[in-house]
Amino acid sequence: MSAHDADGREQAVNRYAGQWAAWPPVAGAAVMATGILSVGLSLAGFEVVSVVALCTAGALWLLLALGFSALLLRDRRRWEATADTPSALTAVAATTVLGVRFELLGLTPVAVSLLVIAALVWPVMLVAVLRHLTRRAPGAVFLICVATQGLAVLCAVLVPEAGDWLAWLALALFLLGLLLYVDALARFDVRQVVTGAGDHWIAGGALAISALTGSKLLASGVWSGDAATALRTATLVLTALDLAWYVVLLCGECARPRLGYDVRRWATVFPLGMTAVAALSVAAATGVAWLETLGRVLLWIAVAVWLPTAYGFARSLTGHAVDPPSSAVGDSGPLRARRRR
Repeated sequence: MSAHDADGREQAVNRYAGQWAAWPPVAGAAVMATGILSVGLSLAGFEVVSVVALCTAGALWLLLALGFSALLLRDRRRWEATADTPSALTAVAATTVLGVRFELLGLTPVAVSLLVIAALVWPVMLVAVLRHLTRRAPGAVFLICVATQGLAVLCAVLVPEAGDWLAWLALALFLLGLLLYVDALARFDVRQVVTGAGDHWIAGGALAISALTGSKLLASGVWSGDAATALRTATLVLTALDLAWYVVLLCGECARPRLGYDVRRWATVFPLGMTAVAALSVAAATGVAWLETLGRVLLWIAVAVWLPTAYGFARSLTGHAVDPPSSAVGDSGPLRARRRR
C-alpha cells in the first residue's frame, strides 16, 4: 500500500469517527433503549427478534465508542465538557445493558468484559458529573442512578458465575443508586413532565432499573428470612413507584404532545422498555403473576415507540433531519447541522 493510499484511508477514518463524535452523549440512550428491548424480547420468548435487536445495539455501541474515543483524541477540551454532563453516563448504562443481554445468551466472558469496562469508567464519570450538577435539572440527571443500578444489575446476574461476594457488591450499588435517585429527584425540574423533550422519562426509568436490580438480587438466593422479605418488599414498592411515574409521564405527554423527533426521545424508549423488563423480572422473582401480563403489554408499547424513534434517528444520520440543541444537558446537534446555519 502506498503512503498516499494510507493517508487517504486515515483521513477517511478520521472523517467517519468525527461524524460520530459530533453526536451528543445522550445518543448513547439509543443503545440503552435497543439493548433493553432485546432483553425484554428474550424474556417474552421472541429470541430471534431479540438477537437482531442485540446486534443493532452492539453496532451502535461500537460506533458511539469510536466517536467518543475520536473526540478525546481530536478535541480534548470538548470531550471534557461533555464527559461531566449526566448524559455522558449513558456510556456506562449502555455497556451494562449489553452485558446483561450477553449473559442471558450464556456469553459470560463478554458480559464480564463489559462489566470491567463499565466499572472502570463509572467512578470517573460519576464524580465528574456530581461535581457539576445544578438545580432545576432536566431528566438526564437521573442517569446518575441509572448508571449505578446498571452496574448493580450486571453484577447480580453474574452472581451464579462469580459467587456470593458479587451479590454483596450488587447490593451496595443498589443502595447507592437509591440514594443517588433521591439526590436527582431533589434537583429535577418537575416542569419537564410537560415541557421535556424526552429525557424526562428517565425519572421513571431509574426506578424501573432499581426494581430490576431488586428482582435479580432476590432471585440470586443469597438472602433468606427477614432479609429476603425486606428485599422483596423494596422491589415491589419500587415497581409501584415506577408504574406511578409511568402514568404521570403519560398524562404529561397527553396534556402537551411533543411529536417531533428529538434525539432525547431515545431516553423515552429506554424507560418504557425498562419498565416492561422490570415487570417481567419482578413477576418471576416475587410470584406476582399479573405483573408478567402487564410486562408483556408494556413491552409492545415500547417496541411501538422504538420504531418511529429509530426512523427519526436514521433520517438524522443521513442529514434529512436535524436534532435541536440540548443545552440543558450539555449536548449539541451534529457538526454538519451547525455548519448549515
